[in-house]
Amino acid sequence: MLSEIPIDLEKVSRENRDREILRVGIIAELDAVNLYEQLAAMAEREEVKKVLLDIAKEEKTHMGEFQALLLKEDTEQVEELEHGKKEVEEMME
Repeated sequence: MLSEIPIDLEKVSRENRDREILRVGIIAELDAVNLYEQLAAMAEREEVKKVLLDIAKEEKTHMGEFQALLLKEDTEQVEELEHGKKEVEEMME
């Protein structure tokens, strides 16, 4: 993503806009996690790796904050996450 919003939020209905904003936030944080973890894997100095991985961990927390808000706003999302979890559990048996 790298700073691009994948959806025109102006075209989203007012009732769905906050949900979409939260999803964009999740995408941005996940993108940041991937970036920092990839940079850490390439870094040569241990202190650089350590800082990058710490920042990636913080981004995961931010992602969780956005998700917690989204799950309060979108009951279908809650149901589908649970459905996906059950599918994976069945596959792993």
